[in-house]
Amino acid sequence: MYRIGLTGGIASGKSTVAKFLAEMGLAVINLDLISREILDKGTPGYREVLATFGQTILNSEKEIDRKALGEIVFNDPALRKKLESITHPLILEKMEERIQKLKEAGKRVVVVEVPLLFEAGLENKFDQIWLVYVDQETQIKRLMARNGLNREEALMRLKAQMPLDIKKTLADHIIYNTGDLEDLKEHLQQLWRDIKCKELL
Repeated sequence: MYRIGLTGGIASGKSTVAKFLAEMGLAVINLDLISREILDKGTPGYREVLATFGQTILNSEKEIDRKALGEIVFNDPALRKKLESITHPLILEKMEERIQKLKEAGKRVVVVEVPLLFEAGLENKFDQIWLVYVDQETQIKRLMARNGLNREEALMRLKAQMPLDIKKTLADHIIYNTGDLEDLKEHLQQLWRDIKCKELL
């Protein structure tokens, strides 16, 4: 099974790229969705996170409030590491289960959308890493518009991640997402044709 890790930064357009790749017929797994599933009410992840962080992270439905949990760990590296030590193994286990099912279904290639691929040290899980890239000013403007943040708040979110200019030096392919959607689609189609020719046929 040929594995492509799709990553980027906040507000870089990863989800748009993943959607286009799925429309092109590639199998796509979203690790952010899996990270939500492993904290669903009653799961082992839910119980362990609740035991570690306490009842204050629950909403009125006794589900984990991801925003409340995020606020607790955002500015505390030790607590963030603790949360990751619980969630990362569960997320990777689910990812491997889904990849295996796709393999059994006859799929030869899978794209896994991983927001914090480099930060989590997951490079060795993939045959290739594709990075969705935009300049920082574009990131800031998109983040302000999308999340209703002011400039200072947007910058704080960006500083919590590895800069895209550093990620750019670590990726196998760069997907520039500063043009229009048709340019992006064309770039992805060309990239996929190149991969098929060089790696898979």
